[in-house]
Amino acid sequence: MQQTINILQVDGLSKYFGGLAAVSNCTLNIKKGSITGIIGPNGSGKTTLFNLIAGNLKPNQGKVLFNNDDITGVPAYELFSKGILRTFQIAHEFTNLTVLENLMMVPGNQTGEKLINVLMSSKIIKSEEEEIKNKALEVAEFLNLKHLSNELAGNLSGGQKKLLELGRTMMVDANLVLLDEVGAGVNRTLLKDLGTAILRLNKERGYTFCMIEHDMDFISRMCDPVIVMSEGSVLFEGTSDEVKNNEKVIDSYLGRGKK
Repeated sequence: MQQTINILQVDGLSKYFGGLAAVSNCTLNIKKGSITGIIGPNGSGKTTLFNLIAGNLKPNQGKVLFNNDDITGVPAYELFSKGILRTFQIAHEFTNLTVLENLMMVPGNQTGEKLINVLMSSKIIKSEEEEIKNKALEVAEFLNLKHLSNELAGNLSGGQKKLLELGRTMMVDANLVLLDEVGAGVNRTLLKDLGTAILRLNKERGYTFCMIEHDMDFISRMCDPVIVMSEGSVLFEGTSDEVKNNEKVIDSYLGRGKK
């Protein structure tokens, strides 16, 4: 696994809201093929950083580079086509569609999206839909969701919805996946399943992940390196063990007796 090339570079990024800096001169790198964790106290700028990288917000200063291309301020729909996908703390599923339909909606530029193609290219559309459906079934099976393929997504548990969100990133073979508190509201059994799926995607398919998470046990299992944010910038970066034993991190985030 290649872990020497920076797939993402954040250089001096800042974002202000009403004169207050949510992200302040933040600089960090994400290695290709890594699972990088980002931790820090509430209000440390983690989610704002994700929103800046993912194109949901534009920075006041600084740059974001993806594979050495400047993507600063590029909107999320354009980053999608580059293979940069982001999940949310609260899953954003289509509640009235089935699990399979949620997955099948993901690939962009489907032939059947244009009316003229529906009228003129029905065989092509049918073939394409069958191919997408087969991929969606493969993804559902990979994530142990195949038995729920025809279940409405709105009926899934919190953990199953997080698995479905992860599955949507698999429908387009993402290059970089930003996971925003993937463990939030997920029971321990499904969290283990989520972690296993992420590790498999990383090792078997070369996905690069960057995750915001508060569960240090989960971070320790999944991530190397771990980046600690405080007051909008990077406080410390290292292995999970180095993070747990760093005095600055203990004082600002972990607290005494919480290693």
